Amino acid sequence: MSAPREERAPAPRRRAHGLDKPEVTELEIGSTVHKVVPDPKPLDVDGIRTMTVGSLLWLAVLLGLLPFLGTLQRNGDVWWLWTCLAGFGLGLIGVEYCRRRKAALEAEDDAEETS
Repeated sequence: MSAPREERAPAPRRRAHGLDKPEVTELEIGSTVHKVVPDPKPLDVDGIRTMTVGSLLWLAVLLGLLPFLGTLQRNGDVWWLWTCLAGFGLGLIGVEYCRRRKAALEAEDDAEETS
């Protein structure tokens, strides 16, 4: 009787690509080759544009509802206007928060570079 043959998974092969492409790892299992690409780096997003667009949308809806103020009052739906106003106001606070956060992060990066 012969001893059972122990199968080992082959070591991943790495090959470098040009043109700023990420390094691809190939893992061969049986006759199938699986390509695994590393996770992309997260985008450097400060949130200012997102908060500004959201605030402007709330303002647009608020202004769009103003011609219907009489109808909203008759139906007891004036809270729609208050919701839009609150969304716009909170959006402005969010824009200011994101601006301050971006400035603080840039100041922190500058301090790290000088030290």
